[in-house]
Amino acid sequence: QVPLVESGGGLVQAGGSLTLSCAASRGTSSNNGVGWFRQEPGKPREFVAAIDWTGGTKQYGDSAKGRFTISRQRGQSTVYLQMNSLKPEDTALYICAVALSSAATTSESRYRYWGQGTQVTVSS
Repeated sequence: QVPLVESGGGLVQAGGSLTLSCAASRGTSSNNGVGWFRQEPGKPREFVAAIDWTGGTKQYGDSAKGRFTISRQRGQSTVYLQMNSLKPEDTALYICAVALSSAATTSESRYRYWGQGTQVTVSS
């Protein structure tokens, strides 16, 4: 198991911003795609964003388009999720995952390692 450490979550007012980080130990995700998902209690996990190993290809879920930006330096294992214009409905546990391949993929089944998540709470 590759430990993934997410950070950057917290409490923010609606309209505010947060930047989440996902770091994999030993740099083992540097050649893999990385994705962010989010989950509310009692609901299925929702795809948020993904990035390939070069940082050049990105995918976004509908809820993230236009507000969130995923980024990484080419070949680096740390991935960031910049979240702007946050809404109360963005409140969830945000979880990063390392893909089986180098691609940016939206499918949960294509992810190998999962972190424990960082809580984001947006107040109205």
